[in-house]
Amino acid sequence: MNNACILKNISYRVWHMWRRNIDISLVTWKTNVIPPLIEPVLYILAFGIGLGAYVQKISFDGQYYSYLAFLAPGMIAVGVMFHATFDTMYGAFVRLRYQKTFDAVITTPLSAEDILVGEILSGATKGLFAGAAILLIISLFGLASYPSSLVVLPLSALAGLMFASFGLLFAAMAPYIDNLNLPIFLFINPMFLFSGTFFPLDGMPAWVRLAANLLPLTHLVNITRAATFNRLTPALLWDLLYILILTAAIAYVSIRKMKSRLIK
Repeated sequence: MNNACILKNISYRVWHMWRRNIDISLVTWKTNVIPPLIEPVLYILAFGIGLGAYVQKISFDGQYYSYLAFLAPGMIAVGVMFHATFDTMYGAFVRLRYQKTFDAVITTPLSAEDILVGEILSGATKGLFAGAAILLIISLFGLASYPSSLVVLPLSALAGLMFASFGLLFAAMAPYIDNLNLPIFLFINPMFLFSGTFFPLDGMPAWVRLAANLLPLTHLVNITRAATFNRLTPALLWDLLYILILTAAIAYVSIRKMKSRLIK
């Protein structure tokens, strides 16, 4: 199977899988949406206001900002990552292993690629929703500059595709649902802590900065923070290119891996 084969098997029917997942989320929105959105807000309040009282200023791109202002855009990126990754990681695994949803849908005119692309798109939609909702919240705190902050919306959609693809890949590789704790411990948590969300990377040792730049969340945080601070520069094209390339690569690998598990 090659790239051309995967693309050839994708049709407009992905819409049906996307709509199925979104319709279910709308029914269970209280448990699927509210708690994950509250978590970044709690981080903003606890760290931004609490710890921010002890941290005078944080430097970013030659300018100094309050710690709350520095933290807020990082929480947008974290919200996108959590929503998109967990939606496909746990959602796709449950639909594959326990609910047997994929087994039922594959008997319809939808191809395996339609099903899996629909999964990624629904995860990306939730990532976009998270990014937009948290952007609105920090805007109410006066922590976002406009119109540059509007860049966060298409960026959240793109990053949502990337992290949803990661989630689908993790679901495809996990033999049991308990195994999904491994990517959380080895991938999600390190990104959450060391991607420049809570502290600037400029003053870190060279090896820390190198490791951080290998993490996809770092590049999302870089662009998101620059957008909310109205500090967008051509240098950020590197971060955007990194996200674009990684999104395409992980989406391809995740679809291929999950298809091989779905069709045995």
